[in-house]
Amino acid sequence: MAQTTGPTSHAPPPAPRSTTGGSAAGLVLFAGVMMVANGILGIFEGVVAVAKQHVYVATPNYAFKLSLYSWGWVHIVVSALVLIVGLGVIAGQAWARAVGIVIVALSLLANFMFLPYYPFWSLIVLAIDIFVLWALCTYHPHRQPR
Repeated sequence: MAQTTGPTSHAPPPAPRSTTGGSAAGLVLFAGVMMVANGILGIFEGVVAVAKQHVYVATPNYAFKLSLYSWGWVHIVVSALVLIVGLGVIAGQAWARAVGIVIVALSLLANFMFLPYYPFWSLIVLAIDIFVLWALCTYHPHRQPR
């Protein structure tokens, strides 16, 4: 006779915890909110650069020689796109996460090149953009748990 040492159960083992649960979705929602806020503030930054160019410091001998007027329009256009895509991220649109990665990368690049004109604000926006990129890149809503 075969001996058993305990009750046998045919229940499947517990599934591993998914890392794409509520906290990851919350980070993407927060990233969308940050995109909207960043877009609104970036539009204001661009308007100031277009209307009141004396607010920013003009850096001589800078590698990216654009006038502050041109930089202002760059910020207005990129920030408007960040704002629109951020609203899509908040709405949970899959296209918005994919497009958001590209648009936020453009925002990151534009603010990196704007560092000599307004370094404190540019560094803050760079940090926000890096967080948003990380949140958008790491969220996978349809990933199967392993």
